[in-house]
Amino acid sequence: IWWPDSGSGDGSEPIIVTIERGRIENTVTATGTMEPGSWVDVGAQVSGQLQTLAVAIGDYVNEGDLLAEIDASVQINRVGASRAALGAEKAQRSARVAAVELAHSNLKRQRELIEQDLTSGTNLDDAINQLAAAESALAELESRILSGTASLASDEAQLAYSKIYAPMAGTVVAVATTVGQTLNAVQQVPTILRIADLSTMIVRADVSEADVGLLSVGMPAYFMTLGGGERRWHGSVDQILPTPNVVNNVVFYPVLFSVPNDDGVLLPEMTAQVFFVVESADNALKVPVGALRYADGRSDVATVRVVGDDGEDEHRDVKLGITDRIFREVLDGLAEGEKVVAGIQEPRRDPG
Repeated sequence: IWWPDSGSGDGSEPIIVTIERGRIENTVTATGTMEPGSWVDVGAQVSGQLQTLAVAIGDYVNEGDLLAEIDASVQINRVGASRAALGAEKAQRSARVAAVELAHSNLKRQRELIEQDLTSGTNLDDAINQLAAAESALAELESRILSGTASLASDEAQLAYSKIYAPMAGTVVAVATTVGQTLNAVQQVPTILRIADLSTMIVRADVSEADVGLLSVGMPAYFMTLGGGERRWHGSVDQILPTPNVVNNVVFYPVLFSVPNDDGVLLPEMTAQVFFVVESADNALKVPVGALRYADGRSDVATVRVVGDDGEDEHRDVKLGITDRIFREVLDGLAEGEKVVAGIQEPRRDPG
């Protein structure tokens, strides 16, 4: 084990660090983006020209609020035609019912006469056929009335679809159409706008294949944003998705976790610097990794050069815990306040 002596004649000086306590975290870092906790694309179920758009991007809407109206002229005419046709069918019902009742009376009379041998069997057969025909005509009419009622209900539903209401509470984050635009809902549902619930945000982080094996569901995580300064948002891993993203031949796996956004600071597509906490220690004795000299192939034991108060240095073995790549946790061998040599500061050289 070798450290340069502080008294070497080349002007170099040892870097002396005092052992202090603090938090050490072993983390996996990744870059992520913000997504709304939930969202819905609001579309049109009928074709027509967009007459009114009651909201704009950034507006907050409650469930059931009117969002837009589509020209309903065609739907109104269809409803009117369906109502008229259904009314005509219903108007015929009383006549058909009366015809059935008359056929019943005629059959009853023919049966009484046949018992008295006052009519022929042909007249009785005619009465039976007339009743069957009247009942069949009434049944056909009832079927047309049911069909007309269903058709009217469908047309009324289509008319109602011309007014579009918010299916959920949230913020309008995108508007895909403008007033006056013609919407065609025949082949696919045209999207008018998107509503998102921004009270909870989801962080989608891309973790490299080399690090994803260190993560697990429930692991603590936190992130910072470009404009958030030193503020940290904390959560825990919800999902590790098995479908990779390959970027420039590098494989990344999406890792998701959610955080509350009560103050609305977090917005969709924000960039996040994410830290997944693999292991951590609070109030740990911290020694710089530059002060450690390993031997015998062990990573949990190292030697440090301790600077004594009397100026005498001591080489001491210490037992180590977790690391954040800058500091390591000291489990045994050092005390708070002791000083160690963490490296050598080279002398300044005159560029001239």
